[in-house]
Amino acid sequence: MEIIQYLGGALLIMGSLSLLIASIGLIRMPDVYNRVQTGTKASTLGAILSFLGVGLLSIENWSETNWIGRVIILIIFIIITNPVSSHILMRAAYVMKIPFTIDTKVDKLKEDIENKVLEEPKDE
Repeated sequence: MEIIQYLGGALLIMGSLSLLIASIGLIRMPDVYNRVQTGTKASTLGAILSFLGVGLLSIENWSETNWIGRVIILIIFIIITNPVSSHILMRAAYVMKIPFTIDTKVDKLKEDIENKVLEEPKDE
């Protein structure tokens, strides 16, 4: 059991470091689109690693609390909802015409709208 506790602790530390890097990335990124992308990827990884660490640390009391099942449900929920929410946030920022950074060279959404692959987002 001692190895599982060390592994659980290591996963918690890696998850915490990933969340710390995400928070630093939110400050350093130049525009809202990069910030959302950075925050989503790193926070998803950080949360998953942290939940796995908690699940492994609670494996001794598994029969009493069933943490493993709860952790798996939480991980599935995060994997499904984080990309969807970040996509909605970026699309809302695009519809509100929040400008890109000067370094942005490609706007694939604009190209798709111009080529009639997608409809232009409408303000409501």
